Amino acid sequence: MSETDTTDAPETEAESTEPELLHGCVVGDSHGQTVVFPTREQYLDLAKALADDGYVMVVDLCGVDYLEYMDRPLPAGVTAERFEVVVNLLDLANRRRIRIRVQVPEHDATLPSLFDLHPGAEAFERETFDMFGVTFTDHPDMTRILMPEDWIGHPLRKDYDVGRIPVQFKGSPS
Repeated sequence: MSETDTTDAPETEAESTEPELLHGCVVGDSHGQTVVFPTREQYLDLAKALADDGYVMVVDLCGVDYLEYMDRPLPAGVTAERFEVVVNLLDLANRRRIRIRVQVPEHDATLPSLFDLHPGAEAFERETFDMFGVTFTDHPDMTRILMPEDWIGHPLRKDYDVGRIPVQFKGSPS
């Protein structure tokens, strides 16, 4: 066998640790469900490609604050950020489900909106903005949906002060 012939050569360590990719994004598994980890730049293109693959329904879109869990396990090549946006999609025709987990940095908590592709994501994105402060660019109505418009802060962030509202019971001394 010549030095350039590698047909029977054993797999090198670098080759065996190559991450699985789907539409150019790292793929993982969570309890038998496919999980795709795009970068923010790949996010919208991945969502479009998955829609073309049959994933036509957004079941859920939510935010996660990993302020105190930055060392969480992620696939090789995925850099942990404070925030993560998780999107669950369904392919109704083929009875398939897929999850997207995109890392969003604290210093620039923005992500493109899925509204033009999946109009049903509108309320989910507003809720994620309201509770975590992740802004979805090109969203038609990026306003609060749960908290009053004049509310300060984002209540589901791990560094949000719990606070309290005093309760006055009828007939109790002031």
